[in-house]
Amino acid sequence: MPLRVRSLPAPRERLASPHHVSEHSDVDLPNIAHGDSFRDVVKKISSYITAVIYVPATFEQLRTTSVGDELHSLVEYLSLEVTNPAIVNALLALRWHYGAIADGRGLSNARANACEIVAWRFLTRLSEREVVDFCLYELPDPSVQDAAAAAADEECAVESENERTALLGRAGASSASPSRPDLLSDARRGSIRRSELLDSVSKLTMSRHATEIENEEGNEDDDPTLPFAHLNALEIAAVADAKRFLSQHIVQKIITGIWNGEIIFWDQLSAHSRKKPRFYNHNTADPFSRLRVPRYLKAYEIAFFCGFLVLYYGVLIEQNRYAITPREILLYLWFAAFAYDEVSEYIDAGSIFYAADVWNIFDMTMIAIGLMYFILRCIGLYKKDYVLVDVAFNVLALEALFMVPRVFSILSLSPYWGTLIPCLKAMGTDFLKFMVLVVVVYLGFLTTFSLVGRESFSYRHMAMIVSKIFFGSSFVGFDVMDQIDPVFGPPLMFLFVTMSSILLMGSLTGMLSNSFSRVITHAREEYLYVYSVYVLEASTSNRLTHFYPPFNLLALIIFRPLRLFASADTLRHGRIVLLRATHAPIVGLIQLYEWVASKLSIGIADTFHGSQRDYPKRHVAAPSRRPLSGYQPRMPSPRPTSSEWVNQQKRQAHAEDDSMDAPTNVEVQIAELSAKIDRLTALVVAIQPTEAVNIVRT
Repeated sequence: MPLRVRSLPAPRERLASPHHVSEHSDVDLPNIAHGDSFRDVVKKISSYITAVIYVPATFEQLRTTSVGDELHSLVEYLSLEVTNPAIVNALLALRWHYGAIADGRGLSNARANACEIVAWRFLTRLSEREVVDFCLYELPDPSVQDAAAAAADEECAVESENERTALLGRAGASSASPSRPDLLSDARRGSIRRSELLDSVSKLTMSRHATEIENEEGNEDDDPTLPFAHLNALEIAAVADAKRFLSQHIVQKIITGIWNGEIIFWDQLSAHSRKKPRFYNHNTADPFSRLRVPRYLKAYEIAFFCGFLVLYYGVLIEQNRYAITPREILLYLWFAAFAYDEVSEYIDAGSIFYAADVWNIFDMTMIAIGLMYFILRCIGLYKKDYVLVDVAFNVLALEALFMVPRVFSILSLSPYWGTLIPCLKAMGTDFLKFMVLVVVVYLGFLTTFSLVGRESFSYRHMAMIVSKIFFGSSFVGFDVMDQIDPVFGPPLMFLFVTMSSILLMGSLTGMLSNSFSRVITHAREEYLYVYSVYVLEASTSNRLTHFYPPFNLLALIIFRPLRLFASADTLRHGRIVLLRATHAPIVGLIQLYEWVASKLSIGIADTFHGSQRDYPKRHVAAPSRRPLSGYQPRMPSPRPTSSEWVNQQKRQAHAEDDSMDAPTNVEVQIAELSAKIDRLTALVVAIQPTEAVNIVRT
């Protein structure tokens, strides 16, 4: 008698986690023309990213699993068919927009990661010169309607007498629109904040229909692209905290090129020079343009602080209480030059970039201490109050707490020491948060002990006892607990010692350890982010003439009064002449170093030397025929075969070998296991119906 076996229904196809279903595989690629504005590019890319990324996914899932297949198609299309120079700027602006949305599911974070991945993968398909052009392309001012007007506006900005516009507010360099005087005035002062830029990019992602309605209501003057004017892609990435993008090898190669002076923004020191990113050519470039190289700026900064430290020690060791010595006058000049240089740096970089460098906090603290010392010193000498003079010297002694680390701040540019700074910042933040709980517990026990033992100890004495116990001297509490109160003293003291020495200190140690472990995992990205911000802050200023301290005081004293009656062109020529006269020895040392370095082949590794990879296409001009929005060069199958998957991995490895660090063994194994599970599921689904029919027949 044959066995009758009941066939089970075929199980539903198991989708990879996460996986895109077929209904989303026919999304039209964005039709981006060469002449599209930044606003249009953002909207088109935003529509595509929103359509293809509809499930939460991590950065690694988007990079290694099938959820990122549509991103491959977008990268392929952008690299082969699109020549709009604002592509990377738009992707990074969208990365910031999506990353700032807290949807609770992680979908916005997935879209932010997708924009970041597309940005650096797009760069890996370009030559080195094209990568520089895309990353350092500055968005034009939307208030300027045509190229001729833009060129005239830029020339006008170059000839501006103040020569200072903020890194995050370079829209002020252009002609002010009468309908937005306040915003452009704030831009000139470098006061545009993250919230304003984020609000602008949020408006950029609005649909065209919503934009048309706003224009009909009379809001056409509120162009959301205005705060992004004159920002390049690297600056947008720094403001958007796109640390993975900035840590990619192809991007760091540009940052390193700017740091070494291989990529410069000013090649001539003349009244008609225009800021433009270009490769340095020692045969044609002005030697004085090397004064803007971040590496030489940092070297001079360390030398300046060393001279600062020598004067500081000389004044403190001498400590003339009755008169101001020539050495002290020189220290005051050093302080004034240092303070003026910091103010200029803040105006050039803007508050966001300036605050990103932790050493700028040291600088501002040093200026505050120096100002306090100068005021106390002058008041003490004027009133002949030598006690106040001694207090002034004690205040000046505090300067060493910040000046000595500042001299050795060059170590922070080392990968080893630089990775510790983000860890210390995170640990310090968590420590301050935890100290709120400690202060609450401390005040509670201090109040109780002071009231219970008020007949034996004063409030000040009890506060010192409780502080000693909190910092580890538990035996002090056990010695005085009976003196506080025979009944309540011992149990309260045992409770306080247990909480302070065991519970709170143990919790604090564990929390700081977790903070260190959490940050050290991404310490390389944090270090490269801080390094990139410093390089951009030091190199992308709109000022043609940059005076090193203390020579900046000469420019301030000479040209500030002349601004009342001299023309901008005269002031510009005068600043150039003064710069050449005062900085000629520094330029000579730089030229000597570069000549010796070229003879000894120092620092030639990993430099710009031509095309990185010979990819087809990259037309200088826009192609005559653009694909329709439904054009798709290749939409990958959601279930690739074994050979297709292997070929896809090879192509991906070939495309990404120069963009980021090699994946770890665990990442490779996870990717292989995910692909095997997908293929095995498809095989089981295909075989099971046939097996069920054969069993029933038997």
